[in-house]
Amino acid sequence: MAWNEPGGNDKKDPWGGGNRGNDQGPPDLDEILSKLQKKFSALFGGGGSGSKSSIPGAGIGLGVIVIILALLWMATGFYKVQEAERGVILRFGAYVDTVGSGLHWHLPVPLESVEKVNVQERRQVPYKATVLTQDENIIELQGSLQYRIDNAEHYLFNVSNPELTLNQAIEASVRQIVGQSKMDFIITEGRSEISMRIQNTVQEIVNQYGTGLSIVEVNVQDVNPPQPVHEAFQDVIQAREDHQRSINGAESYRNQVLPDARGAAARILEEADAYQQQVVARAEGETKRFTKLLLEYNKSPGVTRDRLYLDMMESVLNKSSKVMVDVKGSNNLLYLPLDKLMSRDGSSGSASTESERGDILKDLTRQQSNNNTRSREVR
Repeated sequence: MAWNEPGGNDKKDPWGGGNRGNDQGPPDLDEILSKLQKKFSALFGGGGSGSKSSIPGAGIGLGVIVIILALLWMATGFYKVQEAERGVILRFGAYVDTVGSGLHWHLPVPLESVEKVNVQERRQVPYKATVLTQDENIIELQGSLQYRIDNAEHYLFNVSNPELTLNQAIEASVRQIVGQSKMDFIITEGRSEISMRIQNTVQEIVNQYGTGLSIVEVNVQDVNPPQPVHEAFQDVIQAREDHQRSINGAESYRNQVLPDARGAAARILEEADAYQQQVVARAEGETKRFTKLLLEYNKSPGVTRDRLYLDMMESVLNKSSKVMVDVKGSNNLLYLPLDKLMSRDGSSGSASTESERGDILKDLTRQQSNNNTRSREVR
């Protein structure tokens, strides 16, 4: 006979209820709650006898627990933003505000959350592309782009994947700029200009999409022509470098020679000026001397003429080693000190001075004049 059939109450049910009378049923919920209140009352200082006076103590304990849990939950809302970061506050996933560095508080999860974005870090994106130039040549261009986040709100919400958008903007800009330039210009001296134009174009594109990115620098590191003409382009680059090196050498030589030439020219001009002043001063001195001599000559012509004659003879015969005596019509003996006349400065024996030789010549001239006078008197 089954346990749940009429008259089978003496059987044990499969749920472990045992033999229960007709008045037994499921547990009473009020009884269970009463037991839980007794246990909480015993934990927080209430009576443990199960009397009705222990129920208010249990309520106070539960309130304290709720307050502590609420305080702990509210404390989880404190957060710190670093100096290089910006904190974006989201409420139920919607943007609320952007805060700067420091200690802040927001409503705890799940009400609000915070996304921290580093706005000072420089991030680098390498790129490589095979592009067709304006003159229909294919080149392989490789470089890198550096950027940082300028607006944290735009970076998080305006575009789903800002990095992917940036990569696509780089590729489009490279193809546009290189497609407008010739291969010789790109490979040789146009890298810096190409880099600047790519940077400006990429910045315009990301600004149009509102990605919140700022392009810091674009570098074109390597530009290679097609492999069949690679060696020829290397020769062209080498020739351009040799040409520039020759120009630099010529500039260096010019910078070295020109100062020397300018110095030599200045020295010649100074010497010419000094010579001019010297000649003018000598001429002026000779003019003054002649003027003074003319005045003296007008006063006494004979004395001045004799003085000029003597000075001239002294200057002419000063270094002469020959002595000529011509006394017309006179048999008088003339004393000629030839040893003194022949002597020179620095030779052996006693050397006569210029003044001594001049005195000797004057004596000879005077003696000759006296002899001429006596000859005329005798006649």
